[in-house]
Amino acid sequence: MNGFKKDLLTIGLFLAGMLILPWCLTNEYYVNVLIISGLNAIVAVGLNLLLGFAGQISLGHAAFYGLAAYTTSILTTTYNLPIIAGILAGIVLVGLVAYLIGIPTLKLSGHYLAMATLGFGIIVYIFFNETIELTGGPSGFVGIPRLSLFGYSFDSDLSYYYLVVFVLAIVLMFSLNLIRSRIGRALRAIHTSEKAAQISGIDIARYKLFIFVLSAILAGIAGVLYAHYLEFIAPSSFGFNHSVLLVTMVVLGGMTNVWGAVAGAFFLTMLPEFLRAFENIEFLLYGFILFVCMMFLPEGIVGGIQKLVRKLT
Repeated sequence: MNGFKKDLLTIGLFLAGMLILPWCLTNEYYVNVLIISGLNAIVAVGLNLLLGFAGQISLGHAAFYGLAAYTTSILTTTYNLPIIAGILAGIVLVGLVAYLIGIPTLKLSGHYLAMATLGFGIIVYIFFNETIELTGGPSGFVGIPRLSLFGYSFDSDLSYYYLVVFVLAIVLMFSLNLIRSRIGRALRAIHTSEKAAQISGIDIARYKLFIFVLSAILAGIAGVLYAHYLEFIAPSSFGFNHSVLLVTMVVLGGMTNVWGAVAGAFFLTMLPEFLRAFENIEFLLYGFILFVCMMFLPEGIVGGIQKLVRKLT
């Protein structure tokens, strides 16, 4: 079985399982948790391409997430533009900002790149907080219309869940094909050794900028879906802590595997919900579980599962 057919089969099984999952839940609230998990997974997949395959770290992806969310919210609520126009504007703006930010920052590497993207994220967070007349400031932005496309309104959590799952599946298929393409091979070469990649004739700057913009656009897609789902957004959802959480999802799931980003996103989004029963020691357990996973699963959750399967077979 070639790589494309294998990916298609895997995504088909993933889709089938995700479509059936809501019917196995006893509480509708868990559908909400799954929607947020799916949105985080979309962002994490894009960050995985940037961090795991191109070797470029970003601590500002929550800013791209928020920029798209605020753009579509302001345009559709304050200026009464059609939702599709707000969504497209949010995604395009994020892509443009990522392009302009990426040109100077991607000349940096390592800790310097991390600090540059962190600075960008902090600037955007301050902008969300201080422009009260535009964004609502710390109190948040309310009255965002629920998503409605081509005459169909996603007014129930279940319908929105299915939308997010299908968007995630499309993102996964695109990402897996990208990794297997010439671009994917170039990104892995850059990650391994930029000097060797340059000697081989790879345009390092162009590929790094491309994957940075692509990962930001995926964060933007998740951002517009997030805004039109909750119908309320606030700066606290797009701060430094969320950027760190996104990076943790990628690292914990497995940086060299797209499915690892999905596993990490679902695991870290749902874990706090399972720990709510332990009110007094919730954060201690959360930290302990992360510590154990990082110690005993150095290749990530998916890498650990694959290793176990190989041992058993």
